[in-house]
Amino acid sequence: MGVEFESFDKEREEIVLRFIAPEHFRTPRGFCQGGLVAGFLDEVMGWAHVWATDHAEAPLNLEINMTLVRAVPIGPLKAKGRVVKRGRRVTYLESELFDLDGELLARATSTALVTERPGPPSENAG
Repeated sequence: MGVEFESFDKEREEIVLRFIAPEHFRTPRGFCQGGLVAGFLDEVMGWAHVWATDHAEAPLNLEINMTLVRAVPIGPLKAKGRVVKRGRRVTYLESELFDLDGELLARATSTALVTERPGPPSENAG
């Protein structure tokens, strides 16, 4: 996904990541393809849960709901993801995607199963 970690707030269980929407995902209308936008939002929600559980767990999506608020430009973007409610079996997540001026471009929510995180723990998102 070309993700770059910016910060994690343990108290809020909120992570901030940066992405770059690449030129080859430009649609004929001149903006980023919606599937990639969904991928960015999904990625930041997942990492919020991973960091909130000290890299022990990873969410497995049951449902994702995405709303495109504005056309998403090609280039650098910033995303915030947070844990809304974390249970033993299910976690509720949300995310937002912004341009570098702080304008909201898209948002998403997810309901996911809580699973053990595959692979070795990592200190870096992505």
